[in-house]
Amino acid sequence: MLQQLSPAVRQYLLVTGNYWAFTLTDGALRMLVVLHFHQLGYSALAVAMLFVFYELFGVITNLVGGWLGARWGLNRTMNIGLAIQLIALAMLLVPSHWLTVLWVMLAQALSGIAKDLNKMSAKSTIKLLVPDTQQGQLYKWVAILTGSKNALKGVGFFAGGLLLTLLGFQGAVLVMLSMLSAVWLASLWLLRSDTGKATFKPKFRDLLSKSRPINILALARMLLFGARDVWFVVALPVYLASHLQWQHWQVGSFLAVWVIGYGLVQASAPQLTAKSAATPTRQAIGWGAALTVSPLLLALALWLQLPLATSMMLGLGLFGILFAVNSSIHSYLIVAFARSDGVSLDVGFYYMANAMGRLLGTLLSGWVYQQWGFIACLIISTVLLFGSTLVVAKLPALSGPQQ
Repeated sequence: MLQQLSPAVRQYLLVTGNYWAFTLTDGALRMLVVLHFHQLGYSALAVAMLFVFYELFGVITNLVGGWLGARWGLNRTMNIGLAIQLIALAMLLVPSHWLTVLWVMLAQALSGIAKDLNKMSAKSTIKLLVPDTQQGQLYKWVAILTGSKNALKGVGFFAGGLLLTLLGFQGAVLVMLSMLSAVWLASLWLLRSDTGKATFKPKFRDLLSKSRPINILALARMLLFGARDVWFVVALPVYLASHLQWQHWQVGSFLAVWVIGYGLVQASAPQLTAKSAATPTRQAIGWGAALTVSPLLLALALWLQLPLATSMMLGLGLFGILFAVNSSIHSYLIVAFARSDGVSLDVGFYYMANAMGRLLGTLLSGWVYQQWGFIACLIISTVLLFGSTLVVAKLPALSGPQQ
């Protein structure tokens, strides 16, 4: 059946399927680690520290990975990412008394390298499959790839919580290792082209972007994802487990539904923004301003001691919808502004900033929650979102996607 499709569509489906499988295990592993070590009595800050290497090495990987993708080809870097994730999962199958903080941090470091190699490769490939004259198609494909990835990440959250409840930590890791091994073998067989190789041999100094729009988008992205993760990564699951007394599978299920809904909205962003006459850059400002208000409203509801469960559901729903559209617009803008020859250099630099934002948010999430509580995390999120919106306002004009 795949042979009947055009080469571009076939490549898109293969890349997306690869990305889906990886994301499923990545989301499940994240939830496994958070819930398992919280259950063992680790503080919120200690749990956050488990992900420091994950985010730190994501910063390095996006920078170096973009350079490797331009030299080696994007399918090769994608397969390398899958192989590294298999090693990371295997490291967690050791006896439980070996699962020290340092050992798990090292495993998470490899997982961070793997995840960002995979993501950089997938996002860069899309740029090369769509002609520059078909910006509407580019926007749709980027939105579908990004949105479906996040929906699968939500399924991974659910799977992580469920597998931890049914099989325990090591049993859950073994199931994920087996599944991803099959995907890796299929990927080695199906993804053989050298897509994404630059016509020039990029130097190491080419890692840093020299484009003003790329630099602006990178800074805006760092603040945007720092604003999300400062309360979502560690503080939220710990808060739900401690204040609402939810079990592992309940926390995993709730966050799974949220991320799945977030991914569906993200994939639908082109339809949600299509009727606007504003350019994508102006839309990024408007949606960013709306997003800035949402964590502030949730903080106000919690401060006024409104019904906790209702406040959390409504607040998370509003934030998820607005953040999904913002993220989708930003993801389109980076691909649209990136150069075609050596695209992975620009995309890698951009997602390096994305990883820096996640690192900042993860560290703040554990520390601020432990020191001042959940409302303080939401206030810091508001400040970071305000900064992101101010930065994106500096972007040059870009004409809207043509259908």
